[in-house]
Amino acid sequence: MRAALAAGAALALALTACSSEEPAESSGGLSGKIVWADFGGPTNKARYAAYFDDFTKQTGVEVVSEVENDAVANTMLTGGKGDYDAIHVGLDTVYRHKANIAPLDAAVGRDTNLPENIRDYAFGTFYVGHVQAYLTATFPNGGPQTWADFFDVGKFPGKRGWMGSPGSYDSACEIASLASGVAPDKLYPLDLDLCSRKLDELRPNMVFYTSYPQIQQLLTSKTAAVVAGPSGQAVALKNQGVDVTISWNQAIVAPNVMTIPATAPNLKNIQALADLFNEPERQARFATATGYGPGNPDAFTHMDDATKANIVNSPSHTQIVHQNSEARAEHDEELLAWYTKWLAD
Repeated sequence: MRAALAAGAALALALTACSSEEPAESSGGLSGKIVWADFGGPTNKARYAAYFDDFTKQTGVEVVSEVENDAVANTMLTGGKGDYDAIHVGLDTVYRHKANIAPLDAAVGRDTNLPENIRDYAFGTFYVGHVQAYLTATFPNGGPQTWADFFDVGKFPGKRGWMGSPGSYDSACEIASLASGVAPDKLYPLDLDLCSRKLDELRPNMVFYTSYPQIQQLLTSKTAAVVAGPSGQAVALKNQGVDVTISWNQAIVAPNVMTIPATAPNLKNIQALADLFNEPERQARFATATGYGPGNPDAFTHMDDATKANIVNSPSHTQIVHQNSEARAEHDEELLAWYTKWLAD
């Protein structure tokens, strides 16, 4: 424990030193590399800008990004060996594989927006909001607000963009449950039969997307009047100047995290990087670039109001619904099988 604390303190001094151009002689003895597994794209680029570039400059440790391979990730999360030092997963995966995940060192800052019983095993948290979005002009007198509104094609006419890939069922059952009148604190355990019946009602008016960028296409082409999906896609359209309304009422907040497999080859390096990820200024920079919510609540003090307005777990969004990752972890395979079957029926 003392060694971990000493290493963490040395790294903290190195990362806050005035002469960041100095070679990493005071970097806590770090060297070599980190193999980081995520899904690439703008999120990965934002990680370099907010975290990786400075870390490499100040420690000499190279961060090598790879597009996550499910086979390698699953092998390591079940106790096997592999090249990854950090793996991008949903929080439910961390709950399922906790026994094969390395806990964060004592000196590493924790994302306190995470539940206390799991925050020792995850870092780099970003919150995705599963929301409904529409072109403001589509409903000039005001559009749908709740998930019951989303299902009401009589009051709010038009097709509904909906997730059409089995692996991207996101919060499909939670959305259907809320639309059925289930209270947010009564969602779990999820009633899959209820969800199927509710989704069946809307199926004739659904337009399915199989990749997230298609959300933007469905909206801008007016193929769908309203689309359900990750808030980042709608925020990206707003950033491009498209007049989009996002309903944060009943937005479902789902945590994505990074986790360290116990068999990670470069444990000392990744623990040091994990601590850097907790810095609120850096989390704010990442949130501003991506539209994803931070794991450290102090990050909001480093954002302007315009940024916070588009972050799902912003303090101003008081009617959001938090996904229960621990409850979902107990039924992940069942959820995937349910949604795969529903799509195929």
